[in-house]
Amino acid sequence: MGKGKDKLMLIDGNSIIYRAFFALPPLTNSNGLHTNAVFGFTTMLLKVLEQEKPTHILVAFDAGKVTFRHEGYAEYKGGRQKTPPELSEQFPLLKEVIGSFSISQFELAGYEADDIIGTLSRKAEEEGQEVVVVSGDKDLLQLASDKVTVLLTRKGVSEVEKYSPSDVDEKYGLKPLQIIDLKGLMGDPSDNIPGVPGVGEKTALKLLHEYGTVENVLDNIGNLKGKLRENIENNMENARMSKQLATIYREVPLDMTVEDAAWSGYDASTLAAAFRKLEFKSLLERLDLHGADDAAVEKVAKAEYEMVIVGSAADTWNQLNDALPKAEAVLVESAGDNPHQAEMIGLAITAVDRIYVLQPEQLKASEAEELIAWLAEPDRPKTGYDLHRVQLVLSRSGVKLCGQAFDVQLAAYLLDPTEADPSLSSTLSRYGLPTVPSDEAVFGKGAKFHVPPLEELAAHLAAKADGIRRLKPVLAEQLDKLGMRRLYYELEQPLAIVLANMEQQGIKCEGAALQELGKDFQRRIDETMKEIYRLAGMEFNIGSPKQLGEVLFEKLGLPVVKKNKTGYSTDAEVLEKLEPHHEIVRQILHYRQMTKLQSTYIEGLTKEIRPDDGKIHTYYRQTIAATGRLASQYPNLQNIPIRMEEGRQIRKAFVPSEPGWCILAADYSQIELRVLAHISGDERLKEAFLQEMDIHTKTAMDVFGVPKEQVDANMRRSAKAVNFGIVYGISDYGLSQNLHITRKEAAAFIEQYFSVFQGVRKYMDSIVEQARRDGYVTTLLERRRYLPDITASNFNLRSFAERTAMNTPIQGTAADIIKLAMVKMDEALRERNLQSRMLLQVHDELVFEVPEEEFETMKVLVPQVMESALELDVPLKADVSFGSNWYEAK
Repeated sequence: MGKGKDKLMLIDGNSIIYRAFFALPPLTNSNGLHTNAVFGFTTMLLKVLEQEKPTHILVAFDAGKVTFRHEGYAEYKGGRQKTPPELSEQFPLLKEVIGSFSISQFELAGYEADDIIGTLSRKAEEEGQEVVVVSGDKDLLQLASDKVTVLLTRKGVSEVEKYSPSDVDEKYGLKPLQIIDLKGLMGDPSDNIPGVPGVGEKTALKLLHEYGTVENVLDNIGNLKGKLRENIENNMENARMSKQLATIYREVPLDMTVEDAAWSGYDASTLAAAFRKLEFKSLLERLDLHGADDAAVEKVAKAEYEMVIVGSAADTWNQLNDALPKAEAVLVESAGDNPHQAEMIGLAITAVDRIYVLQPEQLKASEAEELIAWLAEPDRPKTGYDLHRVQLVLSRSGVKLCGQAFDVQLAAYLLDPTEADPSLSSTLSRYGLPTVPSDEAVFGKGAKFHVPPLEELAAHLAAKADGIRRLKPVLAEQLDKLGMRRLYYELEQPLAIVLANMEQQGIKCEGAALQELGKDFQRRIDETMKEIYRLAGMEFNIGSPKQLGEVLFEKLGLPVVKKNKTGYSTDAEVLEKLEPHHEIVRQILHYRQMTKLQSTYIEGLTKEIRPDDGKIHTYYRQTIAATGRLASQYPNLQNIPIRMEEGRQIRKAFVPSEPGWCILAADYSQIELRVLAHISGDERLKEAFLQEMDIHTKTAMDVFGVPKEQVDANMRRSAKAVNFGIVYGISDYGLSQNLHITRKEAAAFIEQYFSVFQGVRKYMDSIVEQARRDGYVTTLLERRRYLPDITASNFNLRSFAERTAMNTPIQGTAADIIKLAMVKMDEALRERNLQSRMLLQVHDELVFEVPEEEFETMKVLVPQVMESALELDVPLKADVSFGSNWYEAK
């Protein structure tokens, strides 16, 4: 290593892969290989390579289970669970990926990765070199020095925290080498290092701040008192041995030098091949490796069109205007997540063998009149990417978009709604088409976002527009092939336009009403806080889990339900279990609900009211949920809580935007259970809906075997829980939690339900079987959801896929029905020339504002359209209500 400029990075392979495995959700490629730990490790590696820019790098692994430490203490690491097979199978994959990065890796029988890292860091340090150690294990902090920095992973492996000796001192008040004394006293359950029973980190630090080392603590036992003294006296040997076990051995006999770890970067094509095998599409895009091993294809693709920057030469406007009748695709690029605030960056239009690129300000030029007229012409079909967003972004510049005919983002989503990376670059790669650089590679991300110089920007926009043109025929053919033509052209594409129109319209929200409600909420919060303090017998920070845990479990002596890394858990699940034990718990739950309402909804919604029109403009995403449900963002108006009265009160602030108008709300009654009755064909379920019986009462009658008069509130509640549980694929555990009964009782209840509703059981069994055979399930409108885990060997993964197979056709069809109702409702309003406006969709509910003279018409029209959206074997039912605000309309 050359003096002064080289940097050696040493990575603790075992530590990082373990952390990645338990931090990331299960992930498999199409061959069924588990890849989550490798993916987590790789993202961490990319981050530290970019951050630290090492010239030398090595990943160290443990070599087998027996090390020299077992000679002195056979139980070392004895408490560890057997490595899950889903993790074991990833070690060879990880080593392949590390090899693809051209990074050295090393292991040595009898030693741990820590010891290899310790030895190499010492050697490099002696040569005066800079060293960076990367691990998830706090033990390695003992290596920190003037030349050695330790990076510890946080939040799983997504972030790293830097430690120099001063950082160790700041966090623990210790020198790096005292970390081994800390472990000597407190032990380490993960390595089965015993330490001293009853001595945790807090006590160990206090002792070390006073005495410095384990040995000094043992020499000064006479100064200690009570139980602590007794525990240390009885475990002196354990403390000495624990310190020894935690000490990294820095004299490993290595037959390699630091220079053997020299690294000059990776070969793009080798790394691209490894990422493709594992199907790490987002990483391929992040490093812009798409087509890295197929540059010839790239060149051919880029040579097929000529780029024209409009306005850069005479007559380019005329060329563009002449080309508009032959336009094949339009791209509108914008910056910012919320399309209502996004800034347009540029436009590109493809026509035959040319791509015309414009800057946003050019839309204001007189020469742009023909282009603006073309964009607004409904009879000129437009193909694009995320045309819903494009409509909103263009409207901010006063430009109208009509004639949306094909959206490659929407089509790709329908073809696989579970695809993790829906970017244009990834979609092109997925369908074997020449790809384009990622937006991140061109614009940067977050604070580093910048618009590149015009030539570079134009080239990127042109390449994207060309990608849209290439994708259109491929995706259109796939939609036809998979029977999704109707779903796309009659539902999703028209709906995108309906949604954009609703979003531009917005819903009026009275800030003054929110403020009044906020004052009332604050008064209740203050009262609840006082009551909590009274019941606790002291004041404390209710928002601090640590202080709350001390009050509940130490001061009030409530039973400890579960602990986490920082102490007692006080999450919602824990508090719900503790509620019967003490009145304070109910008050704390109420306090949490009220403070969330105050911050998220009163303060949050107030910020979202637009000053120019007094309205809130949400944004509906069609391409998020795998079930086909819409997602509301900026702000989310679908999750205003309505189960508690205070949450419902928030709806009072939502009012009509015109004087004398009213709010009309209509929601489907038990739509998912009606869909279940149709799909399963169960005669008892169908009979209940055909006879307009209360479905939960009917279920209780059949399950408990009693006449209607004998169904009490508890029976109906249990029946309701199991009805909705069936729809969502509930397990006996889930039902037992909902009803506060034992799992055995819940299992018996579910069994009884299935013995009564045999058609439902038959449907559940057959749909899982079909999913195993086909690899996917569909809704009544042929919306697909792929289930690669349906044949997984892992029980949890397989069970989740089975539940998803059962509930997706039900939930997905319900989502399709309300979307159909929206498209048909929009048509009905336009056909009848009505002034009434559709404002919101909230799950199974549609919200309108209606002028007085149209009220009687809408009261009949809305349920009529909703109930006839899709013909089922049982009637659909929509309940209509109205009022001067959204609250009154419910």
